[in-house]
Formats: sequence, structure tokens, C-alpha cells
Amino acid sequence: MINGVVFMLKVKLFDEEHELDLEDAINDFLEELEGEILNIQYQVALANDGKEMVYCYSALIFYHEKE
Repeated sequence: MINGVVFMLKVKLFDEEHELDLEDAINDFLEELEGEILNIQYQVALANDGKEMVYCYSALIFYHEKE
């Protein structure tokens, strides 16, 4: 509880094939967020299936949400 307001700890996971799609998804989430971001973790993974490179852009957001 902060200043009489109860917050619940939550996480939101994002996973996209293109970095701009990840950016759009996070921005859409942040526009609707009623709370406070605690931490954001970002990662890029690459894989080669023999024909092409496959990219995975991901982010994990830890946040408090007002109850």
C-alpha cells in the first residue's frame, strides 16, 4: 500500500518478430497502464534454420497496478 492505495505486482510479456512491432505493442500497453513500471527487461534471440535468420525481440515489464 502506497499513500492509502493498494497496488498489485504484475508482469507483462511481449514477443515479436520485428523490433518496431515490439515497440508498438509496448507503447500500446503503456498508454493503458494505470500504475507504475518497476523494471523492464529486453532480449533479442537469433536462430538460423539453414535458410534464414529468425529474430525474436522480447520484453518483460514488471509493474504495479492500482486495485
